[in-house]
Amino acid sequence: MESTIKHNFLRLFFDFLGKKTVAAIRDTGAVAIFFTVSFLKIFQPRQLREIVQQVFYIGAKSASIVMLIGLFTGMVLGLQLFFTLTKFGSQGVLGSVVALSLIRELGPVLTAIMITARAGSAMAAEIGILRISEQIDALYTMRIDPQRYLISPRLAASVISFPLLTAFFDLIGILGGYLTGVLLLGVDRGAYFYRIHSYVDLADIRVGFIKSLIFAVIVSTTCCYQGYFTHLRTDSYGAKSVSLSTTSAVVFSCVLILIADYIVTSLLM
Repeated sequence: MESTIKHNFLRLFFDFLGKKTVAAIRDTGAVAIFFTVSFLKIFQPRQLREIVQQVFYIGAKSASIVMLIGLFTGMVLGLQLFFTLTKFGSQGVLGSVVALSLIRELGPVLTAIMITARAGSAMAAEIGILRISEQIDALYTMRIDPQRYLISPRLAASVISFPLLTAFFDLIGILGGYLTGVLLLGVDRGAYFYRIHSYVDLADIRVGFIKSLIFAVIVSTTCCYQGYFTHLRTDSYGAKSVSLSTTSAVVFSCVLILIADYIVTSLLM
């Protein structure tokens, strides 16, 4: 009797594990095909106007919140690192530590998460509403390619906007570290900027931009994919499916950002 129960439990466990593995592989392949098709359609004619509109929405409208978060992130880093470095008598390297932390890690990651929260969720919700209201089907009827019209401009705009906003985040964050470290805590101004100039090189900046480009692809593809296939969800339908797709888009994007950050860091260190 006990062996039969154990056998059934193992069979159910491996059956569940196998179904989840197959589903994960299937979904990964679908996302890869979705991204590839959308990326290739960026280079088709008459895309510039839509791309510029999405750059304004994803990039320009996200700039204020990204810079605000960058300012306070730099101020907190300057405050925390000052007291940590004081224990080792190394207050003079505050500028380089703040700059490297922002440029290599915090800048790309926090920028991507903030854009996901503001623009990524909107992308998923907007495309999801277009899907459940059958407007995407109407585009097919009018011989308009929905991926070319809806997805490709958002993908291109994300690739353009993420590195620019990451650069803004880094600069404002370094300024925030200066406000805390130099103006409030008395670190030498010349030492702060000299350490940044001495320790931050082009390789560090390149790593940050590579991460921002990867995060741009992850966020735009994940959010657009979730919205585009809202109608295929099995757990809900209608307006609720849009809300669940938006939630899934934000959660998956944030998780994938952190996973990709670890992978890229381990490869480029």
